[in-house]
Amino acid sequence: MDSYDDKARGDDRARGDVKAPAAGPAPDDAKAPDADPTPDDGPTTDAAENPAEAAAPPPEAPVEIPGIAGLSLPSRIVAALVLALAGVTALVHLGAVFLHIAPSNTLSKEHGEAVSAWINPEFEQNWKLFAPNPLQQNVAVQSRAQIQTESGQWRITEWIDFSAKDAEQIRGSLLPSHTTQNELRRGWDFYTNWHNDKNESLGMRGDVSARYVRRIVLERMSELDMGGRVVRIQVRSSTTSVKPPPWSTEKISTKPVYRTLPWWTVTRADLTKVADEAGVTR
Repeated sequence: MDSYDDKARGDDRARGDVKAPAAGPAPDDAKAPDADPTPDDGPTTDAAENPAEAAAPPPEAPVEIPGIAGLSLPSRIVAALVLALAGVTALVHLGAVFLHIAPSNTLSKEHGEAVSAWINPEFEQNWKLFAPNPLQQNVAVQSRAQIQTESGQWRITEWIDFSAKDAEQIRGSLLPSHTTQNELRRGWDFYTNWHNDKNESLGMRGDVSARYVRRIVLERMSELDMGGRVVRIQVRSSTTSVKPPPWSTEKISTKPVYRTLPWWTVTRADLTKVADEAGVTR
C-alpha cells in the first residue's frame, strides 16, 4: 500500500511538475584540459606584449664603399695624383693638336717647335680646321735611275711615273691598300715640308725624309726589270693645276711644273728588305 508521499509524487509526475535535480560540481575527470600548456624550456616572449620587437627587420650586412673612397688614405693620395697627371697630359695633348691643325696664329708661331716635337711623328694630323681649301693641283712623283748593265755599260732609264702606277691600282679596286693610296704621296709631302726650294734641309728631319723617299723609290724599282744594277737614282715631282670647271672664268695654266732633286748614290742604308732581296743594286 503506497504511502501518502509516494502518491503525491506520482501525481506530480502526472502533471509534469517534477523538477530535475540541481547540477552538482563536475567531477575532476570532466574538466577541460589546458589548451595551451606552458612548456618548461624557459621563459617566452609574447609578440603581442612587444610589437616593436616583432616588427624589427633582420640585421643587414655592412655596406662596402666602392671606388677611391674605399681605399686607404695613402692609396687615395696616389690615385688622386695619377688622375691629376692624366688630366693635365690630356689637356696639353688637346692643346697641341689644336695648335697643330689650326690656322697660323700667335701661339702656333711662338710655340711651333714645341708643338711639332710633341705631335710628330706619333700624333701627326693631316687635316686642317675651318673648311680648308681643296687640293687644286695634281702632284706626281717620278724617278729614273742610272744603271750598269751586265756587259758593263752605263745608261740612264726613262722617267718612271710611280704615282700613275698607284692610280692604276686604285681605280676599279673596291679595297685599295693604304700603302698604294698614301705611301708615295705622304713620303713626298714629308720631304717637301723639311726642304726649301733649293732642296736644303730645314731641320733634323730633313735627312730622314730624304732617306725615306729613296727607300720608297728603290723598293718600287725592285718590282720592275731595270735592265741592270741601280747605282744612282733621281727623283722629281710633276705638278699640274686642276683645270677649272666650264662655268668658271678663271684662267689657269695646266702646263706641268717640275721640281727635280739631285742625283743620289744608292747605299745599303737606302735599301728596304724587299729591295735588298730583289737584288736591285746587284
